[in-house]
Amino acid sequence: MQIKKLLPLAAAAALVPAVGFAQDAAVDMTPPNEEIGYIFTTFMFLVTGFLVMWMGAGFSMLEAGLVRSKNVTMQLLKNIALFSIAALMYYLVGYNLMYPGDGWTITNVLGAFSATTLEPVGVAGADTDLTYASVGSDFFFQLMFCATTASIVSGTLAERIKLWPFLIFTVVLTGLIYPIQASWKWGGGFLDANFGFLDFAGSTVVHSVGGWAALAGALVLGPRIGKYTKDGRVNAFPGSNLTLATLGTFILWLGWFGFNGGSQLYMDTAGNVADISRIFANTNTGAAGGAIAALIATQLLYKKVDLTMVLNGALAGLVSVTAEPLTPSLGAATLIGAVGGVLVVFVVPMLDKLKIDDVVGAIPVHLFAGIWGTIAVVLTNPDATLGGQLISIVIVGAFVFTVSLVIWLALKAFMGIRVSEEDEVMGLDRSELGMEAYPEFTNS
Repeated sequence: MQIKKLLPLAAAAALVPAVGFAQDAAVDMTPPNEEIGYIFTTFMFLVTGFLVMWMGAGFSMLEAGLVRSKNVTMQLLKNIALFSIAALMYYLVGYNLMYPGDGWTITNVLGAFSATTLEPVGVAGADTDLTYASVGSDFFFQLMFCATTASIVSGTLAERIKLWPFLIFTVVLTGLIYPIQASWKWGGGFLDANFGFLDFAGSTVVHSVGGWAALAGALVLGPRIGKYTKDGRVNAFPGSNLTLATLGTFILWLGWFGFNGGSQLYMDTAGNVADISRIFANTNTGAAGGAIAALIATQLLYKKVDLTMVLNGALAGLVSVTAEPLTPSLGAATLIGAVGGVLVVFVVPMLDKLKIDDVVGAIPVHLFAGIWGTIAVVLTNPDATLGGQLISIVIVGAFVFTVSLVIWLALKAFMGIRVSEEDEVMGLDRSELGMEAYPEFTNS
């Protein structure tokens, strides 16, 4: 009886080798050698793009923590709105303006005005270069840089700018200003071709651009009510939640690995993978150098450590190594980041003396550290020239600041960009949106 029960099991066991032979005889699913690099680079763009998108959460938390509680909802709304606007504008015009290929409207200066198109499903019948990456992955990755530029502007102008003028400026920034100047370097334009400009992941192309646009807006908008007194005193407006600000900084720190690592642009060889890991390590130590330098500097200058300075010091360190995160040693990356951290500590009070009100410190972090990081490329990359770096900084800065200033002045003239004094005192959450982030605890 037991033998009869075991017979079906024995028969099933006998089939196992047959199944294995059937699998061995199946079609080999290994992709051709020329497609392997395409697959891995596409995968890299998608994963690093996810990380850079996560920086949107970091900016949101950082800004929510550094503004007063009566303005938190507005900052959160602006951040999700600007990301969405960037996604649409980069699709409609930005991507092909930035990467026109052979379709320049003005050679090496102005790209192509056309919407982005993707490969057919499964790349069936497509004339696709299978040695690089999919258009969809490249578009997705590059879009995240565009959105980051707009996030930088949001924090500087917080607590007194109207919502809709800010969003209209975001349309122009993400659809035209950012992609046009980015094409001059990353699209093969004249900064790349004529000056040998080097900016690996965007200390200038992304971060200083956001800083120049923010500076122009701050000058037109003016400081918050009560920030500066007639006798020259500066009134501190403490942020609502330093826990959120710290969380936002760590999120940005994490997202930066995608920002810099993905900018290697290839993951098709062992050398490229090794370089990506080197970029990760240098990015991390640059941030650490900036944080420690700001910590020590505030202790020496103010006799107490300032957390907000340390947070911005870490971000300035990240911005500083972004222009060249590959060639430095760990020690050099630490020192480059440390200089960025020190810059923050000195530039923040300098802006206050000039009565330029930057709520979250984005101008010191992204503009000044961005300029420093772009110059610092010459310290570790022998292909960089000081003249090429400096003239490119000046050209990008002049273009972005001038165009931004014109747009801000036009918005001010035609629709006004600043809320009323009554609305500013009340807080933009209630006056502009009619809802509060902390309805049971909000205070001035």
